[in-house]
Amino acid sequence: MARRLGYKVLRTPLDLTKNAPQRLTLATDARALGNVTVRGRGEGADTREQVSLTRINPRAAKELPSAFGDFNKILTTLPGVVANNELTSTYSVRGGNYEENLVYVNGIEVYRPFLVTAAQQEGLSFINPDLVSQVAFSTGGWQPKFGDKLSSVLDVEYKTPARFGASATASLVGGTAHVEATSPNKRVSYLAGIRYKNAQYVLRSLRQAQGGYNPTFYDGQLYINAALGGKSEPNRTTLGLLTSFAHNDYRFTPETGQSTFSTATNQFTRLFIAYDGRERMQYDTYQGGLNLRHEFSPKFTGELLAGGLISRELEFRDVEASYRFADINVDPSSPDFNRPVRIRDLGSRFDHSRNTLSARLATLEARGTWTPTSRHTVRWGAKAGREHIEDTLNEYGFVDSAGFVPDARNTRLRTDLTLNSDRYQGYAQHTITFDSLRTLTYGVRAHYWSVNRQLVFSPRVQYSFITRRNPELAFKVAAGVYYQPPFYRELRNQLGQLNPELRAQRSLHVIAGQDLKFQQWGRPFRFTGEVYFKYLTDVVPYDLDNVRLRYFARNNATAYAAGLDARVAGEFVPGTESWFSLGVLTTRENLDDDFVTLRDEEGKEIGREEKGYIRRPTDQRLNVGIFFQDHLPNNPSVKGYVNFVFGSGLPFSPPNLPEERGTTKLSRSYKRVDLGVSKVLTLRTAGATPRRTGQLESLWLGLEILNVLAANNVGGYSYLQDVNGDTYSVPNYLSQRLVNLRVIARF
Repeated sequence: MARRLGYKVLRTPLDLTKNAPQRLTLATDARALGNVTVRGRGEGADTREQVSLTRINPRAAKELPSAFGDFNKILTTLPGVVANNELTSTYSVRGGNYEENLVYVNGIEVYRPFLVTAAQQEGLSFINPDLVSQVAFSTGGWQPKFGDKLSSVLDVEYKTPARFGASATASLVGGTAHVEATSPNKRVSYLAGIRYKNAQYVLRSLRQAQGGYNPTFYDGQLYINAALGGKSEPNRTTLGLLTSFAHNDYRFTPETGQSTFSTATNQFTRLFIAYDGRERMQYDTYQGGLNLRHEFSPKFTGELLAGGLISRELEFRDVEASYRFADINVDPSSPDFNRPVRIRDLGSRFDHSRNTLSARLATLEARGTWTPTSRHTVRWGAKAGREHIEDTLNEYGFVDSAGFVPDARNTRLRTDLTLNSDRYQGYAQHTITFDSLRTLTYGVRAHYWSVNRQLVFSPRVQYSFITRRNPELAFKVAAGVYYQPPFYRELRNQLGQLNPELRAQRSLHVIAGQDLKFQQWGRPFRFTGEVYFKYLTDVVPYDLDNVRLRYFARNNATAYAAGLDARVAGEFVPGTESWFSLGVLTTRENLDDDFVTLRDEEGKEIGREEKGYIRRPTDQRLNVGIFFQDHLPNNPSVKGYVNFVFGSGLPFSPPNLPEERGTTKLSRSYKRVDLGVSKVLTLRTAGATPRRTGQLESLWLGLEILNVLAANNVGGYSYLQDVNGDTYSVPNYLSQRLVNLRVIARF
């Protein structure tokens, strides 16, 4: 009898004659089953099941060439993310502003400073790249378990070390050091990192404000994880402690400044400034959080989280700026080419401020995860928080032109504000995995704030499916109502007054997209594309001044944002991941009671009409981001990096001129290319000798050329008015071309 899978059994008598060969032919079995395809769920399954979710390699963030090596700069290479200023760690997403972004580290929400008014005053962003193990970034349509903001979620997990490791980084713009280790019984692990930012080198390239820069930025973070379970299951109960402190002290004694710009009549004008005085911006922030996690059973896990923040900030300024601006000769054949030929105006401006702010926040949260079957996962949570903010504003400024100070050009703010509030939040969501191809997540989130006594509910739903004919192709859709209850900054208007009746901003998100995995040149690639639409009500309008948001503190607008995001990522060069991103956006708002004055040919006012929908301050129609890596053939230890960012112009207008808000006046497009080249020296081959604690394993040597194109990017505008009442928009240029050296030692 002969058997073989897929064939009929053959029975035949045999004549056992010595050395007699037998030839047997088996007939196929028509009843045999066809091929069976087995599908599983890998670690990256969630990125295919959720819209607008991208996972980022933390090592790429460390190697990306940028002005200060800030972690957030890797985000600006993703579609829909905009940051038109290399000096800041802030970013806006899909038409929102940078205060509409959520940031979590190990499930604990982190916050940014309140008083920062200029990008050069910023210290380090919270995320320390040396400590990161996983990064997930969502640009919209996120699940109910994440909080109440309108634009994005950055969810970061810090490492849980399994053995000793350390690194140290030194460069012309700062340095870092970190260490990670475990206890002898492997039950306790710790992770610690410190960073220092030396901004002098970059800030001295700012042409408008030459002088004595003395910034001091440093921070430290510690994460301890303890396994408290029994001997057989030590990780059944775990306790995590995350603490951090940040000290930022920006001191500047301006001396001179110069800027050249063109007026509405295409006449080139140069501004000369002589300064007297100094300014100081300092903030100290302490944040901490505890996370107690217990696995009650294989199907049920509970968490208890506690967090706190203490922030003390001050802004002191006494600066007098004497200025003159003159027309420039642009005739190359003239002996006075590129020299001032006619003085337009002389004047001075004085700014004084003594602003202080202290904030104390405390939160307590409980979470649960129940998985009754492999197809169902239920998550829920409840959170309570207490906020106490004390804000003292004392600032004034005036402009003296031609020997007099008009009242309209004299400003003064003096307030003493205190805000105490309570917040209560909760959520519940249910994920159904119908099979390995289809996933549905739906749920609701609730939020109550004691100041405006408003309770809001945020229903959200996601659905994804993978096609049977092509398992590499997935389609995803999401919809939801998202709220952003006010925080302190939104409550305070431009006169320094609080509006406790301010309601939560509301946004309806609708997103659809696809995710395609494919092979090209025998290497893996991935294409993601999405279209989205957001309709916003109860909008709180704002003006954007450098990185300062000046809110109107009124729910007096509706808005919308619509766009397309696309990204292709893969191994364009074998063994290295690169990506190309494209974002197309339009976002507009319609304010109540905003009008434009109509005039006749002689300039006389003949009436007014409503402006309707106008461009929002973040309406950047096109943005492109590229992160590209390469290495020498047959020598991957020598690598090259390209960080390219392009953003079209943003609308801008002078303050206190509401009729010009949202007009066609656009800033310059932002374009920046940073190049880097590195060499890795391996000092210890894996497995060659027993590993010793503290032994130097490798050196990473890098050379970076920042702003290779020497592009004159603009980070905002200053506004001057002459004796005729004409207003001039003077661009504030960003950093010039610089060279940076970096060394990373790993132990």
